Amino acid sequence: MTTATVVGSGPNGLAAAVALAAAGVQVTVLEAAEEIGGGTRSSEAIVPGLLHDHCSATHPMAVGSQFLNELDLERYGLSWRLPEIDCVHPLDGGTAGVLRRSVSATAAGLGRDGARWQLAFGRPSARFDALAEDIMGPLLRFPHHPLTLARFGAPTMLPASILAHLFRTEEGRALFGGVAAHTFRPLHQPLTSAIGLGIITAGHRHGWAVAAGGSRSISHALATKLADLGGKIETGTRIDSISQLPSAEITMFDLAPPAVAEILGDRLPRRIAKAYRRFRQGPGAFKVDFAVQGGVPWTNPDAHLAGTVHLGGPYAEIAAGEREIHAGCMPERPFVLVGQQYLADPQRSVGDIHPLWTYAHVPNGYTGDATAAIIAQIERFAPGFRDHIVGQAIRTTTQMGVYNPNYIGGDIMTGAKDMRQLVFGPRITLSPYDVGVPGMYICSAATPPGPGAHGMCGAHAAQSALRHLGLHSAL
Repeated sequence: MTTATVVGSGPNGLAAAVALAAAGVQVTVLEAAEEIGGGTRSSEAIVPGLLHDHCSATHPMAVGSQFLNELDLERYGLSWRLPEIDCVHPLDGGTAGVLRRSVSATAAGLGRDGARWQLAFGRPSARFDALAEDIMGPLLRFPHHPLTLARFGAPTMLPASILAHLFRTEEGRALFGGVAAHTFRPLHQPLTSAIGLGIITAGHRHGWAVAAGGSRSISHALATKLADLGGKIETGTRIDSISQLPSAEITMFDLAPPAVAEILGDRLPRRIAKAYRRFRQGPGAFKVDFAVQGGVPWTNPDAHLAGTVHLGGPYAEIAAGEREIHAGCMPERPFVLVGQQYLADPQRSVGDIHPLWTYAHVPNGYTGDATAAIIAQIERFAPGFRDHIVGQAIRTTTQMGVYNPNYIGGDIMTGAKDMRQLVFGPRITLSPYDVGVPGMYICSAATPPGPGAHGMCGAHAAQSALRHLGLHSAL
């Protein structure tokens, strides 16, 4: 029987393992940590019973993932929950940009920008499932839907700063800019619109869903599916060198490129090893989980209903903060993301105590403490927040890298998503999953289509491996 080893059990490693096992390959997943999941882990961090997601928390790209939806993961315990409002971006005057699942409802709340929002997102959201066949994989290939991709793709090449200023209201500009800031890049750079447009379009089609029971439900469902297909997972098994790898026809690495280069050493072709070792990291995330009594006292009423709240003030402030972290400077007011997953999934709370998930954008490897800055940003839009805190748990950029070695310096995107790395992945090639050693592939979020719990990096890498073996996918 054909065998495969998958190193790493994040959602992409598990997706690759499932795709290979479904084609009849005997798969073993090796995970260095004692718990599977990579960025899709959850635990009771502060108060017994109070459930916090460790990293990945809200899943507009995963809920519509073609690969995940083919697996019937509901049989294995995965179900999605939607908040009443997807995302709110409050401003200092008490107003806010409000992102709802409906394009028309979002447009209606943006006043003078409503028609422009409808024009930007109406058609691509309606066609998102077809569009996803092209954008959720390697971009340098002949598209399945060339006209749809061309209509969507042209604006993605622009800097987010240009698209943001197509909107005439501060609410519209800030709402778009806050989502575009998920790219962790200076917003005046080319292609910084891509991730923002993709997330907003996916959300208008499928919503900003959370996984019932925490993001760990995604990895647990994939693991159970893998077990049903005969695959195995071994935790507490760290691979540091090629000599530790079991003999197998296929080896998949759900790892950052520098780690792949370290493991394979001289087996890697020199030019590929050089590219992997020079892989550029992006800024970091400084994470603080809070236990909050009675919820957050937001000034804006819509924020009380939102699964995600972006705290960055007006567009100009967001853009300035992203420039600063890219230059290695800590902003006084960093961009802060707040997750209120319990609104869609109440089982995460304990009585009137609720889990609040937050992180700030900080420079890569930031050694300071951003906790006070995060609290100050929340207080800015929710006066009295400090009085509601009953506990907190901090994960610095260094601790992020220990928790998940793919998050070097707190880089939860697994590499800077600049133009070259967003399009090509770790190196310039038409085969982004091929590491240059026969039968070996990289399948982490460093490869297209990039970060998220959608599993598509792993699914595409597995397809490359199956073609190498002359096998056909069963999915």
